[in-house]
Amino acid sequence: MAALTRASSEPSLAALEEELTCSICLSLFNSPVTVPCGHNFCTSCLELTWAGLETGFSCPQCRATFAGRPQLRKNTVLCRVVEQLQGCAGGEQQQQQQQRQEDEDEEDEAVAEEAAAPVCCDSCLQAQAVQTCLTCMASFCAEHLRPHHDSPAFRDHQLCPPVRDLQQRKCSQHNKLFEFFCRQHGTCICSLCLLSHKLCHASPLQQAKADAESALKKKLTELHNQSEKATQAMNSVKTSQSQAAETAARKRDLMRNEFLEIKALIEEKENQIFKVITEEEKRVCKKFDYIYTVLGSKKNEMQSLRDQIEMALTEHDDVLFLKRAAALQRASTKEAFVPVIEMDQNLIHNAYQSAINLKEIVKHTVSQPKEKRPEEKQTPRKTKPPLAAALNRSVPGKKLPGPQRTYKEKKPCQIQEPLQEEADNRAPSTGATSTGATSTGALKAAAAANTKDLISSFLQKDREELLQYAANITLDFNTAHNKVLLSDRYTKMSVSDSPLNYNHHPQRFTYCSQVLGFQCFKRGIHYWEVELQQKNFCAIGICYGSMDREGPDSRLGRNSSSWCIEWFNSKISAWHNDVEKNLPNVKATKIGVLLHCEGGFVIFLAVGEKLNLIYKFKTQFTEALYPAFWVFSSGTVLSLCQMKQ
Repeated sequence: MAALTRASSEPSLAALEEELTCSICLSLFNSPVTVPCGHNFCTSCLELTWAGLETGFSCPQCRATFAGRPQLRKNTVLCRVVEQLQGCAGGEQQQQQQQRQEDEDEEDEAVAEEAAAPVCCDSCLQAQAVQTCLTCMASFCAEHLRPHHDSPAFRDHQLCPPVRDLQQRKCSQHNKLFEFFCRQHGTCICSLCLLSHKLCHASPLQQAKADAESALKKKLTELHNQSEKATQAMNSVKTSQSQAAETAARKRDLMRNEFLEIKALIEEKENQIFKVITEEEKRVCKKFDYIYTVLGSKKNEMQSLRDQIEMALTEHDDVLFLKRAAALQRASTKEAFVPVIEMDQNLIHNAYQSAINLKEIVKHTVSQPKEKRPEEKQTPRKTKPPLAAALNRSVPGKKLPGPQRTYKEKKPCQIQEPLQEEADNRAPSTGATSTGATSTGALKAAAAANTKDLISSFLQKDREELLQYAANITLDFNTAHNKVLLSDRYTKMSVSDSPLNYNHHPQRFTYCSQVLGFQCFKRGIHYWEVELQQKNFCAIGICYGSMDREGPDSRLGRNSSSWCIEWFNSKISAWHNDVEKNLPNVKATKIGVLLHCEGGFVIFLAVGEKLNLIYKFKTQFTEALYPAFWVFSSGTVLSLCQMKQ
């Protein structure tokens, strides 16, 4: 009865299984999703089909196209139906699998028994055969094999160990023994079959066996090599994966610190604004308390005068009454006056507007399209970025808490006059007579003057004073070009004569033999030194982390994201945004780099008995900065000086 029920349900299950089959992988749905045209597919199959597409999304079954990537939602009804179908078919599949396993076991046992049974003599059908004659196509025991050894007529017969099934060695068409092997058809043939295979390449069985063994051994070697390469590729993928995870974790920590700093700055701005409102509230409340005290005193005076008048009205003596009345009539009182006391609405409005401006700047910065940001980075600005300016701008009418910056008296000059500097002062446009343009020009002039004074103060410092800003720089292995050799714990770089076959990494330079420092700087003042050996083809500079890693634009100074000093033979030049400025030659084996992130400048110094200014760049940095190096000549070696113990 169960078999009859199962037989009757099999057609319906088969039809249902056909309806629940994915048209891509031809298997039952796995986490099915529905596209807008109504067809269903496995989530993984559809994602793999649409992988790498940005436009032109279409249904794999009906080819219906969609304007954008459809929002895929899991079809829960189909999921339940598939689970029920798998539950029903699971028992039958298990039974069928068990039956197939039993059949295979029986066949294996039969083959084993057949292989273990001895081959009988074809003459007496009783004794065990000792050899088989491939000429007579029969097996013989020792007794019946004697004529093959004694009679000259059987001496040319081919003998071999006992063979169980001789029919497998005979041609079914000509009833002759197989003697050749046809490679084109992959089959054994007899001598008569050669006529029908005369256009094929046929060889004797022994030679064909030797050739097949050689081919299989060669293929085995190839498979072994491919397996080794696959193992190496897997190890490389694992290494790249771990490097990517390490890089992501490091970048995540850096970004977390940046966001924590942003939050701290915003909280500081919030506390400043609240402090302004609180102080204004205290000022107004103190005035109200004073007026309330004055009004209370006046009220007490009025109450005392009322009491005296009421007492005088009870006096029966006319003389005494008139004296008191005259005195009381001379007493004067004024009505209570409450002056207008209001909070400074301008101060409150400015504080509120400051918060609104900060919010708008943050929204604009966060939602700003990425493709517009490189354009902004190309034009140097002398003012602070909007967000930093909004956070550092003090509330009108109030001073920021904390000590103010004071400048010490100038010391005797320790650094020679600059050889070159970046010309970034622009003449004001004519015809701008409005007050806004005038104030903007004044602000820019003041900012430029402050920057100039700040640079001058650092140029007057000697090396010992600059060492308080010293930073130990190490090289980032993941950015090194395949011909850049790193050594001495990633503090020395040189050029290798042959490629080093570094693992692929998205941050690695692929066009120029360059490498970046591992440390990045977003705020503060930092100083490091680089020692040069055979400085004929090399460059030292800084760059943004977003600088290109491939193509001609990835070379230091050839884009808007990097600044560098370059030695090319005996010529020294400064490079930025693909603009070269030739510099006088300086004899120095050690170069100092001073970076001031907030001040917006980087200074390159020749370190010797005294510091000589090579060049300085002035701009407004908008991203985190990395030390950057280019080495080209095989003899060039750059070493990072470790100044902190």
